[in-house]
Amino acid sequence: MDFLQFDSFLGRILELPPLVLWVFFCFSNFLENVFPPWPGDTVTVFSGFLSSSQDSPLSFFSVVLATYFGNLLGALVMYFFGERILQFLKRSKFPFLSALYQEENLRKTLIWFRKHEIVVVLLSRFSAGIRFFVSIVAGMSKMNIIKFVLLYSFAISLWCGLLLLGGSLLGSNWNQIIVMLSYYNRVIGFVILCFILYFLYKLRRKEIQS
Repeated sequence: MDFLQFDSFLGRILELPPLVLWVFFCFSNFLENVFPPWPGDTVTVFSGFLSSSQDSPLSFFSVVLATYFGNLLGALVMYFFGERILQFLKRSKFPFLSALYQEENLRKTLIWFRKHEIVVVLLSRFSAGIRFFVSIVAGMSKMNIIKFVLLYSFAISLWCGLLLLGGSLLGSNWNQIIVMLSYYNRVIGFVILCFILYFLYKLRRKEIQS
């Protein structure tokens, strides 16, 4: 999108009613928690930029609220329906995940999560690849809901705060953050993949030994 096209697009966005924009940004943050492929971080950075634009219908504070409530609502939905979603996945019998759904392996996974739940929930917001699953496992393990909300709220403040502030400060150069995010997500994705493969290897090795 060149400058003239973006300028025209931005003009149309700024003409929208504030409530429509607020609901969209809130829903975007909700959606990225229940549908990881959605480019929620990109929309969040853009919302930070938009709040700093001249004649913006939304203040920075209102965008912060939309980001927070959308993220928290999405995480709570996955928390409360985690066990049902897992049962659906078990019936689907995905080959590459089948090892995780064996009762003994599932029990060990929940024990591990309860032991490291604070760190896992705090770090989950920094990757779309894991925040989706962490909320589900938190619900399955019956993690204290107040603790979950507080930890996730703190994680939202750190990660989304950086994205919103970056979009606001960089102004028209906000898309530079998107480029950095693309590299960041590739690295995180590779690390997560290595961790999953190692975890599956350990589970398989224990099964063979037993």
